[in-house]
Amino acid sequence: MKIDAFSHILPRRYFDVMKNHVSDPRALKRWLDLPALHDHEARLLMMDEFGDDYQQILTLSSPPIELLAGPNESWKLARLANESMKDLVDQYPDRFPAFVASLPMNNPDASLEELAYAIDELGAIGVQVFTNVNGIPLDDPRFEPIFAEMARRDLPVWMHPTRSAASADYPTEEKSQFEVWWALGWPYETSVAMSRLVFSGVMERCSGLKVITHHMGAMISFLEGRIRLGWSDQFGSRTHGSTAEAILGQLSKEPIEYFRSFYADTALSGSEIGTKCGLEFFGAEHVLFASDCPFDPEGGPMYIREMIRIIDNLDISDEERQLIYEGNLHRICGDRIRTGTESELLDRASRVA
Repeated sequence: MKIDAFSHILPRRYFDVMKNHVSDPRALKRWLDLPALHDHEARLLMMDEFGDDYQQILTLSSPPIELLAGPNESWKLARLANESMKDLVDQYPDRFPAFVASLPMNNPDASLEELAYAIDELGAIGVQVFTNVNGIPLDDPRFEPIFAEMARRDLPVWMHPTRSAASADYPTEEKSQFEVWWALGWPYETSVAMSRLVFSGVMERCSGLKVITHHMGAMISFLEGRIRLGWSDQFGSRTHGSTAEAILGQLSKEPIEYFRSFYADTALSGSEIGTKCGLEFFGAEHVLFASDCPFDPEGGPMYIREMIRIIDNLDISDEERQLIYEGNLHRICGDRIRTGTESELLDRASRVA
């Protein structure tokens, strides 16, 4: 099987309610131009190109729920999103074998409640967080119970970047120009979030935490030298001074090893060079096939097609290729993913009965 570990959706029930929470209707244009994002029939038709052995794990698309509603209301959107994705998994198990739960991260207590409901009652295989929560970093102490609970459950966290044009590239400007906030800003956001989780000690304290980083771990693999030698081995020589020893003292491993412990997906907009670089850094055991569907110039199939082509042409063993396509996802999610065609699922169920 080829299981697309990071594909995005706005289920119709959720999408219809979500639109009422968007302050600027112009922001809807991109979503409305992508039928496969909110029309599951269009989604299924698009997926037919890739045969019965292609499946998608559903994750909620941007914008983050915490941007749409305040802390007293965001849990309702999260609940609607999770139940809507669960409905699609139940209706089309041969295409959507599992979903990842969304959380109302601007309300950490409600997030823990939704985490438990989505995993225990709905069967979610993990949770999705964004790289900041309305500007608050993920290593803020109020969020650590969420990471600790996912580590306790031994289930992964999907991490998606978030940043807008409001994040200016220079202090003399009010907005980011030329969509730099997305093309370069999103990889930066992911890399920063990973670094904060490492150096704050979250990855140390939440032992065994599995975080799946979108877009192949962003900038980390390319900047391996800066992290391993230029940063870790000289940490504190630039700004932290005497506090550097205390920061590193809370870590039981070299910082670079924590970065290697993250998981990375292949959603790189069809970049073969980036895929090879990320694979060399993270290793085949920590790379998962993903497409970023349907955010490509064709509205869904192009990035799927390109990533399959790239993975199939990699100079790796069949065993490593199988790990990337489905093996790693099964390993880190346990037996929570129902893979196979509809007939195979029915046959499996009858044999179990």
